[in-house]
This record gives sequence, structure tokens and C-alpha cells, in this order.
Amino acid sequence: MLKKITAALLAFGFAGLTWAQHIDLNKATEVELDALKGVGPVLSKAVMDERKKAPFKDWEDATSRVKGLGPQKASSLSEQGVRVQGSAYNAKVANPKPAPAKN
Repeated sequence: MLKKITAALLAFGFAGLTWAQHIDLNKATEVELDALKGVGPVLSKAVMDERKKAPFKDWEDATSRVKGLGPQKASSLSEQGVRVQGSAYNAKVANPKPAPAKN
């Protein structure tokens, strides 16, 4: 019972931190990632595994390397304060639409 209460308090505490300060995707702990809305153990492990190979250069790098981290999830995480190299997610920059073909 005490473990459940402690875990809940920690989760709420870290969730509160996401609104108060930015979390760097290259430095966030597994606990910090798990506390974010929309992130579970599978996604946090995928982030941690890819980060071991090399730090994320930008959001485009992160979304291309981490399975389950697409534009919608990246946008949601960015709204919660997650940053990559100090930058918020910008869908237009991270996933530019190709110019239409000329006929």
C-alpha cells in the first residue's frame, strides 16, 4: 500500500514538473518519460535505447529513429514541455511537405 502511494506521489510530482520546466529528450530519465501523458514503458524504452546509440539532433531525428514517436505524439510531448536540443516540436520544420510536381 505504501509503495502504491509513493509511486502515485512520484508520478504526480514528475507530471507537475513537465508543466513547470522543460524536459530534454536527450537527458530525461525513464521515470520522467513515463510520467508524461501518452508515454508508457514501451515508448520510454524505445527513446532510451535510441538515445544510447547517439543523442537526438532534433525532433526530425527523434521521430525518424523512435518507433511510436510520430508527428502527433511529438507535438503532444512538446506541449508538455519536452524539448530536443532546446527546441519545441515544429511540424512544419520537422516534416516539410514536398512541393507539388509540375506538369
